[in-house]
Amino acid sequence: MKKMNSIGLDKKMSGQLIEKLNDLLANYQVFYQNARGFHWNIKGEKFFELHLKFEELYNDLQLKIDEIAERILTLGGTPIHSFAGYLKVSEIKPVENESNGPKCIEHILDAFAALLVKEREILSLSAELNDEGTNAMASDYIREKEKLVWMYSAYLSK
Repeated sequence: MKKMNSIGLDKKMSGQLIEKLNDLLANYQVFYQNARGFHWNIKGEKFFELHLKFEELYNDLQLKIDEIAERILTLGGTPIHSFAGYLKVSEIKPVENESNGPKCIEHILDAFAALLVKEREILSLSAELNDEGTNAMASDYIREKEKLVWMYSAYLSK
């Protein structure tokens, strides 16, 4: 007989999902710090526009970080909660002292690409587990991010 967690999901498969969610959390945390840096350090002709856009981005990332950590807890896991832990796991790497708008946006698009891959893996595993809570969260994140990829890419178009 399968062991179930407190919300009625297979404990072993939930453990796999927790691992993937912790990976996602680490990547979001590093991305969040990068977005804060872009917001603080942006210079140039598009300063006002990008300063606001980067603030909007990091505020959204902060909300998602909390949602991901709470989902890990709901599944019975422990979220990674140290910068050393995030840096060990994260595919997204810290970006330091970037003030060029188009380069910041390229870093953002690279982060979106990495996160989309991870979120699609989570979506697939959560569907297999019949975990509608994680599935809905991942699906929402993918939909929102795909639109942002289009918008940020359009900004770079000449």
